[in-house]
Amino acid sequence: MTKQTSFPQGFLWGGATAANQMEGGFHEGNKGLNIADVLPGGKERLRILAEPGFDFEIDTDKYTYPNHEAIDFYHRYKEDIALFAEMGFKVFRMSIAWTRIFPKGDELEPNEEGLAFYDRVFDELIKHGIEPVVTISHYEMPVNLVKEYGGWKNREVITFFDRYAKAVLDRYKDKVKYWMTFNEINSGLLMPIMSLGFSIQPGEHKYQSVVQGLHHQFIASAKAVQYCHEVNPEAQIGCMIIYAPVYSYDSKPENVFYADQEARLFNNYCGDVMVRGAYPAFAKRFFKEQGVELQMEEGDLETIQAGTVDYIGFSYYMSRTEKLEKSEEEKAQGNIMSGVKNPFLKASDWGWEIDPLGLRIALNDMYDRYQIPLFIVENGLGAYDKVEADGSINDDYRIAYMRDHINAMGEAIEDGVDLMGYTSWGCIDLVSASTGEYSKRYGFIYVDKHDDGSGTLERSRKKSFHWYKQVIDTNGAVL
Repeated sequence: MTKQTSFPQGFLWGGATAANQMEGGFHEGNKGLNIADVLPGGKERLRILAEPGFDFEIDTDKYTYPNHEAIDFYHRYKEDIALFAEMGFKVFRMSIAWTRIFPKGDELEPNEEGLAFYDRVFDELIKHGIEPVVTISHYEMPVNLVKEYGGWKNREVITFFDRYAKAVLDRYKDKVKYWMTFNEINSGLLMPIMSLGFSIQPGEHKYQSVVQGLHHQFIASAKAVQYCHEVNPEAQIGCMIIYAPVYSYDSKPENVFYADQEARLFNNYCGDVMVRGAYPAFAKRFFKEQGVELQMEEGDLETIQAGTVDYIGFSYYMSRTEKLEKSEEEKAQGNIMSGVKNPFLKASDWGWEIDPLGLRIALNDMYDRYQIPLFIVENGLGAYDKVEADGSINDDYRIAYMRDHINAMGEAIEDGVDLMGYTSWGCIDLVSASTGEYSKRYGFIYVDKHDDGSGTLERSRKKSFHWYKQVIDTNGAVL
């Protein structure tokens, strides 16, 4: 059943990607080595990262590294941007690779070759009438900062990030109006390697390290927000979090309370600091129960308060169902989030439960709590796509997924939510962040590249390409 949905004029339709998952050219243009460059490919990626002692080294005898070539956006950006324009994108969410600008992360001066590359990308987007939405740091901290400084555990990294953020905000202040500081910052609570730049070692106090690393990121983000407003008062700069509503498995009060506590920590902890400018009230008890002693310097809380964001960017892929005691058999699959299987939901090819109503719940929860504009900057379906004999790709499952989620967005707008826009994740096939696979495809544009390294990298339009073009052309009226 189709439903007519009304979206506000100026709604920001588009697609989303990350530099480390699409650019390739990992040693070109004087680029340095970042975390994504040392992440192995394959479904074992998250298991390998969860093991203590990950060494951030490249071992080509043992692993493959698909991020090194990715889909070669570094050389094919004009072709890809033309395809985005054909779909009618209003915005394109992308990230800047920190190591293209500061190869080791601790240099005093930026790398001109890297800056010039993004000048060319932004100019091409603007030529096609597409606004860039830029994430300053998206899971790609320089490896040198990990090895020499310990990642975000080290307060000195604030200085290095500040130098990097100022370099890109200065350079692109007239080309980029929408910014975000850190991608999925709350992922550090579950997977610190990708977002905080360190692995938890045997005997190390996990939450002490994670909370301290996040505190340093909060300060760095607040400083970037303040500087962005200085160099271009018309620009908007947001945070970016993963949001997943947490349902109780049943009405047992202990399970309801446990689900509520999990939601408060994962969904609200980082958002409260970056939007409200202060740690949430529940943090005090959390720190006490976990034995955390947060180290602050004079002025930290004032910096955080002065650097609150203009909007909340967030990713939504799935909800999460929880109970206090769960067996291994009950656990659900998913990204980095655990939980138990929800008997009322179907799942994707990778076991991620599909819950469009959860997106409406998420939008209402966030807007009720924060009352600032929201921006869905990641949402999509990772699936196996089949190329037919005639070259067509009939991804009706992706169209159904997106139709249901976009309808949920429309309902949330009717509920009173101020929603800025929607950028579907992986608008062009790219390397999966969680599994390092090409076969986990999200895109409207098919890229002929495969897990075994074969393929031509040629692009082709899926059925969803034409469907999404209609959605944008009609501002969501045709679903």
